[in-house]
Amino acid sequence: MDLNDYQTAAIETAIYPEDMEILYPAMLVGAEAGEMQNKVQKLMRKGILTASVHDILEDDEIEAIADEVGDILWGCAALLFDLNISMSHCAQRNLDKLKSRMERGVINGSGDDR
Repeated sequence: MDLNDYQTAAIETAIYPEDMEILYPAMLVGAEAGEMQNKVQKLMRKGILTASVHDILEDDEIEAIADEVGDILWGCAALLFDLNISMSHCAQRNLDKLKSRMERGVINGSGDDR
């Protein structure tokens, strides 16, 4: 699925007050990222993330993590929509930034402006 098609479909399910534009999806992205991290953290605590993920995780565990990432994706789609930015534009800007960092040898550095 194309990112912009996803964004259009995702916005059809966006139900939050207009005065919560930007704020609601930004908070949702953080919350869903925390839920995804919690699922991975529980796997770490169980000591089962020591080999290939597909060798040790059950399909339902993988799908549960994917579900949380999907929720993060929805939040990003809504946030970008509120900012009048397409997901494809955002994705391309991100790849351009990372390519530039790689070419300049600063991909492993820290900070936003490198």
